[in-house]
Amino acid sequence: MRVMAQMGMVMNLDKCIGCHTCSVTCKQAWTNRTGVEYVWFNNVETRPGQGYPRTYENQERWKGGWEVGRNGRLRLRTGSRLKRLLTIFSNPIQPSINDYYEPWTYDYETLTNAPLQEHTPVAQPYSQLSGKPMKVEWSANWDDNLGGAPELTQDDPVLQKISGQVKEKYEQTYMFYLPRICEHCINPSCAASCPSGAIYKREEDGIVLVDQDRCRGWRMCVTGCPYKKVYFNHRTGKAEKCTFCFPRVEVGIPTVCSETCVGRLRYIGIVLYDEERVLEAASTPDPQDLYEAQRSIILDPDDPQVIRAAEQARIPRDWIEAAQRSPIHALINRYEVALPLHPEYRTMPMVWYIPPLSPVVDALTETGHDGEDAGNIFGAIESLRIPVEYLAELFTAGDTDRVTGVLRKLGAMRSYMRDLNLGRPADESIAAAVGMTGQDIEDMHRLLAIAKYDERYVIPTAHAEQGPEMEELDVGCSLDYDGGPGMGGWGPFGETSGGVTPIAVENFHMLAGRQTTDMLAAPASKEQRVNLLNWDGKGSPTGLFPPRPDESPGLHGPDGGGVGEGSPAVTDPKP
Repeated sequence: MRVMAQMGMVMNLDKCIGCHTCSVTCKQAWTNRTGVEYVWFNNVETRPGQGYPRTYENQERWKGGWEVGRNGRLRLRTGSRLKRLLTIFSNPIQPSINDYYEPWTYDYETLTNAPLQEHTPVAQPYSQLSGKPMKVEWSANWDDNLGGAPELTQDDPVLQKISGQVKEKYEQTYMFYLPRICEHCINPSCAASCPSGAIYKREEDGIVLVDQDRCRGWRMCVTGCPYKKVYFNHRTGKAEKCTFCFPRVEVGIPTVCSETCVGRLRYIGIVLYDEERVLEAASTPDPQDLYEAQRSIILDPDDPQVIRAAEQARIPRDWIEAAQRSPIHALINRYEVALPLHPEYRTMPMVWYIPPLSPVVDALTETGHDGEDAGNIFGAIESLRIPVEYLAELFTAGDTDRVTGVLRKLGAMRSYMRDLNLGRPADESIAAAVGMTGQDIEDMHRLLAIAKYDERYVIPTAHAEQGPEMEELDVGCSLDYDGGPGMGGWGPFGETSGGVTPIAVENFHMLAGRQTTDMLAAPASKEQRVNLLNWDGKGSPTGLFPPRPDESPGLHGPDGGGVGEGSPAVTDPKP
């Protein structure tokens, strides 16, 4: 048993109101730059819907994730190593800009400068890629609140699998919101697809990142990711993806999307898993068994044997204690109400979801029944407005019994807690009916309904003393071994997945100071800091190179010359 620590997230879909605050704040923090106008590290999809990019779940078309070959071994859907190398210069299996959307802005100057007239002036949309006028026909959120249904929902790959069982009439349509970020998988197929070894999985917390120095823009990672959460920056020629806000997480602060979530539906924590059993779990023949297989490799952090193994693996003691208090472990393995998104992709995703219960209480009340009576709720689970079959195709590879069991637990929690809130004796038979105790239900209710900030986010801080060690560790896809499904070996196209990583955490104390102060930098050091996040890729960032004695700061390119191309014009103060 080799114990590894993994940062994970759980989202309670019963709480999501589709406000898109998480998407907007993530966009402003991470992708508010030239070259990534179309990129949304976090997006909120309406289900049913085509998703973003369009129909990304159709792996027959996009070839993302893993599959079990005839010999029982895992392999990438994109084919053998030779096939991937032959198509490395022209990868045909990836979304086009039309599958995402062509980003646009409006001619706001027409509105602000137009003279007084009889008719209100109109701001024409302009493409942010070509700068030419365009017609808006698609976006990252075109399906919002079932916009255009059922014409658009009929192309939902999940709905197509169960279309014969689900009503699609517009007046009877169901919907719920599904926020998505990078899954930061235990077995990331994007990392195994990368010929340059630019995508790697951090040893200390399992966060999957892209080394911008190593990335060569092959875009094999875009194809390899079944969730299509790796994007290509057309300005820099590099791949980019969600970083799980690692500069924040390293200092114990939750991700931007979690911090700003209006519904408080996100939970972040550490789990411990057995790396030696990952290959066995990911190779499980029956896709419907993959959920239990992934749960089986997640270890009990209170087990003395696991604690000893974690200490031998040099996992810090405070990280082990954080795993013991982790809401992620509780929701996945103690209460068993969190489910992975598309486990059949075999990437072992670590962003899990609590499925929505749907408006069952209102539906039962309208028919004259007690909407919170346990017997009524249990009887209505399989006839909910949101079909169990649809949820099962999303979270359990089609296993409806597993989804029904989770929904029964959520319904039992409502009924059990109502008795307590009304001053009636607790009915232990309700808890027993779903395989839980009354105390389990009360604890689960506290976590899902009234948990405080430090209960929802149990994030251990990084250890600065491990920084030099982490720079030298070989990390990457846990299936990248001799003869494994990764690219493998060294060759003319760069290192394989799992090479030496140049990322360290030695500056997390500085980051902690910046995150907890009123200003971004102390006045004394403000002039010395260079902000690369807002750099548009043209010229050189202000402050990157020292100014000449006879010129003002920030006007020099790499050659010491004048203002770089695309940099804001500055007037020389000298006469």
